[in-house]
Amino acid sequence: MTIFNRLLLCFFLISINTFAQKEQKPAFQVVPLGVKGGIDEKNLSAYLLAPVNTKDYICLDAGTINAGIEVAIKNKAFKISTSEVLRKYIKGYLISHAHLDHVSGLIINSPADSSKTVYATNKCMEMMENHYFNDQTWANFGDAGVGFPLKKYHFQTLTIGEETPLTNTTMTVKAFPLSHVNPFESTAFLVKNGDAYALYLGDTGPDAVEKSTDLHDLWTAIAPLVKDKQLKGVFIEISFPNEQPDKFLFGHLTPNYLMKELHTLEELAGKDSLKGFKIIITHLKPPTKNIVKIKEQLKNQNDLGLKIIYPEQGKRFEL
Repeated sequence: MTIFNRLLLCFFLISINTFAQKEQKPAFQVVPLGVKGGIDEKNLSAYLLAPVNTKDYICLDAGTINAGIEVAIKNKAFKISTSEVLRKYIKGYLISHAHLDHVSGLIINSPADSSKTVYATNKCMEMMENHYFNDQTWANFGDAGVGFPLKKYHFQTLTIGEETPLTNTTMTVKAFPLSHVNPFESTAFLVKNGDAYALYLGDTGPDAVEKSTDLHDLWTAIAPLVKDKQLKGVFIEISFPNEQPDKFLFGHLTPNYLMKELHTLEELAGKDSLKGFKIIITHLKPPTKNIVKIKEQLKNQNDLGLKIIYPEQGKRFEL
């Protein structure tokens, strides 16, 4: 091999390596404030998501806020006070559905919060306005609904399938419907930052049990993003081990049903498209023995080569 050819080969290898590094560069940073489903009120669904190297977080659901921020500060995810994180870093809330384990942190912390936007689909927003921020259950901190609106929060209703800017961030969101004990609706949020995406699903049952096509429709919509490696990860729930009977799923997933759904996604996106793909498991429900069983079952069923992430409260990671 001539010196010229050797130099050419070295240049080629460096170019490939540079391209690979560029492809793997993270687009989002995540700080989980709460990761569980069930009875632990100090650790319920809430995930801060921001473009990497910024402090412009949107909160994906809001089951636990204050307690989660305190844990994050102990883990050195933040270097300012709990109050400052709440008021300055959290730019808004995306609420998937109005069950208390997904909104209680938002409600309880509203008196101490700063002005910002709460985003939800129409039915979810109606439930929050009529049953929570209604001047009876709680003061109306919004700018719509019953009672006397204090106008701290701007209640913005999302139109399904329409891209909406997330105020005070560079991100946008598109909402998709989910079925959480049909006909009760939950929501999936496709968050965009530049040409990168992250997908967060609120509570959802499998299509087969829900007698729905919501998940199939969602997979169809995001398959091109998976194929092009623009989708950096999917937050999706598993609440019960495989032994849970269908009639007692209550609009949730098991490892078996999750893998069936992800096989559908792979069929749409292409063979091996999910190899190394990040799946962030949310909403694991106590007792601990069930969580251990869920993790073991998912490990044994992971024939797609997924990179499975179990987020920990207050511990930052990147997508």
